[in-house]
Amino acid sequence: MSYFPMFIQLEGESCLVVGGGRIAFHKVKVLKDFGAEVVVVAPEISEDIKNMDGVTCQERRFDTRDLKGRRLAVAATDDREENHRISLLCRKERIPVNAVDQTEDCDFIFPSYIKKGEVAAAFSSGGQSPVVTQYLKEQMQPILTAQLGELTEQLGSLRSRVKQIEPAGVRKDVYQALLRQGLEQRGLLSEEDIGKIIAEKGLRRR
Repeated sequence: MSYFPMFIQLEGESCLVVGGGRIAFHKVKVLKDFGAEVVVVAPEISEDIKNMDGVTCQERRFDTRDLKGRRLAVAATDDREENHRISLLCRKERIPVNAVDQTEDCDFIFPSYIKKGEVAAAFSSGGQSPVVTQYLKEQMQPILTAQLGELTEQLGSLRSRVKQIEPAGVRKDVYQALLRQGLEQRGLLSEEDIGKIIAEKGLRRR
């Protein structure tokens, strides 16, 4: 079964992870990488999780009240029946849930991904083959570099400036020229670079 590839905003959103072991640790790391506020609930929580900045740890058994106000939830216990129960409760409350290694209990999955600044690329095999997703990730790593992430942020900072350019088709040409220049010189564009590209396109402002 293919999963719909939707990116969602988790910055500052409250997410629940039930489980305190190695697998839970990796799920918490991913959620934190995208800015989520993570609450971990489990009778025993590993030191690795406890030592993570900005993670709320509650060493006790899961309670249905733990679902209140969550953007999404992850069932990462070592008990399949408990993970299934948590999944059913989440679905009843319309909270997207991931039950680790239990595809039938998942509303979403954690893809293999690369993240550089605001740029993220994710790969999924619908839970069929982690080897395939890892291969795709390795193939993309030489392209999706930290430099590309920095250049993307710079292009984003120019949006209000380029938005004034008419017609819309020329704006696209400008962005493409800026991107090519940045990639060729392997670094951020100078103000001189930016001004030159805009001038060479003979742009007419509003």
